[in-house]
Parts: sequence; C-alpha cells; structure tokens
Amino acid sequence: MHCGIGWRHPHYREVLERRPVLPFLEVHSENFFGDGGAALATLMAAREHYPISLHGVGLGLGSAAGLDPWHLDRLAGLVARTEPVRVSDHACFARAGVPGLHGLDLLPIPFDDASLLRLSQHVQQVQDRLGRPILVENLSAYLAWEQDTLAEPEFFNALTAQTGCQLLLDLNNLIVNAKNRADADPLASACAWVDALRPGSVGQLHLAGHADVRGMAIDDHGSPVRDEVWALHRHSLRKLGAVPALLEWDTEVPALEVLLAQASEADAQAQSWAAEAAA
Repeated sequence: MHCGIGWRHPHYREVLERRPVLPFLEVHSENFFGDGGAALATLMAAREHYPISLHGVGLGLGSAAGLDPWHLDRLAGLVARTEPVRVSDHACFARAGVPGLHGLDLLPIPFDDASLLRLSQHVQQVQDRLGRPILVENLSAYLAWEQDTLAEPEFFNALTAQTGCQLLLDLNNLIVNAKNRADADPLASACAWVDALRPGSVGQLHLAGHADVRGMAIDDHGSPVRDEVWALHRHSLRKLGAVPALLEWDTEVPALEVLLAQASEADAQAQSWAAEAAA
C-alpha cells in the first residue's frame, strides 16, 4: 500500500478497534511529548499494529534564534519510544530571540544562502540528536521575502544534498502557492516545481484539501483532495516513483471512511503508475 492517514483524536478509538489495513499512521509529534498519560498509551497501542510516522509542527527549523533544547529532548525521547518509520518537520521559523517566545505558526523563511545555511545547521543538529535523517516539508506561504535569491526547488535540492535529509513534498502546498501567485496554470507550475527536484531527494508526499476564501487559497486541510492535487500526485508518481504518501485532514474531520476512501484513491493511482511503469 502507498498511502497512510493522519491519525487524529476523533478516530483514535475506531482505528484501534477496526484496525483498517494501512501502511502507516502519521501523528503530530507534540501531542505525545508527555512521559506518560492516556495520549502516549494510545499511541503505543497503535504502534503494536502500525508503523508510526512522527510529523512535527514546533521545531522551527529555520529560526534565527536556534532550536529549543527542551523541544528537541522531548522529540528524541518520543523517537526512542516509538521507533518511527519517519520523522519530519517544516522549513519554517517560529521562535524569536526572546526566551520562550514562539510564533505558534509555520512562518515562511527566505530562500537565500544565509537561510539555507541556518536551516542546514539546524537540520543537522536534529539529525545528530536523533541519530537518523529527517524529512523537511515545504510550506504553504502567503507572502515572500524581498531577499529571495534561490528558487524554492533549488533551495531544497541544496538542503537535501548538504544534510542528507529528505524532502517531505506537500503537493497541496504547491497548488495553493501557485494559485495565490495567480500563476496562469497552477498545475503546470506545480509540475515544473516537482520536475526541478534532485532525484532521490523526496521521502514522502502529503495530500490534502484547501479552501478558497475571498480570492485566496487557504491550506486548511479541511476538505477532500482537489482534482488538481490528484493530477499533481499522478505526475509526481511518474517523476519520483513509489514514494509513500499521507492523507492529511485536520479541520472539519469527517468519518473515518472518508479518509480511507481518499487513501484508497491514492493507492489506486500508485497501482496504475506501477502497471504503467512495468508495461
């Protein structure tokens, strides 16, 4: 199977009771940072039946203020407990120089040499602490920096080459960004983005829905995957090969059957690509 699901609280009990056939479950790392308690016990119960992928939202890998040692220690402890198949976070900044100040959001970083150096150093710090490579996700961003000097795919190509990490390629984010730039053909722009990536640099795909709000595309993970994202998924399979995928749905969370149907669609597309490649 190709596509896992993001395992959120409304489906904790049902997944444990039904045990649907899935290649892995992805959870937000920070929800399980406690040394004990019901949340961690639930995750460990799932770990008996499924590989777990840990997806973080709080490291702030691009923050000029550096990484939070407490956060990194908590993550290292969770990794040791769960032995996850993948560990990931975002190419963003979140922390500022004032101790304890966190933006509580995934804020976009500049795509320039200084930002690349900072992000590479922090990624390497995390990998040294965890004793494994991590994955770094591209953002949906609603503004850009004037000092951008590198194309975004070029930036990630350099990051993965320098650190040995991999890209967690969020396909929905590529479409959202292309729409908000008012690109003439958002799908074509997103396909070109994928085509510019260094071979072997992508470790996982993310699939999600987005909303159109007052002329903007909002990455809300609250609806089915859009047709253009499915088309980009098919293109990515042809370009990248059998990369694992994950169905994200974080707001207005529907019945589990809806998530499983979306994951099955991703699986069907991967099977179709495999048959095409073998022909």
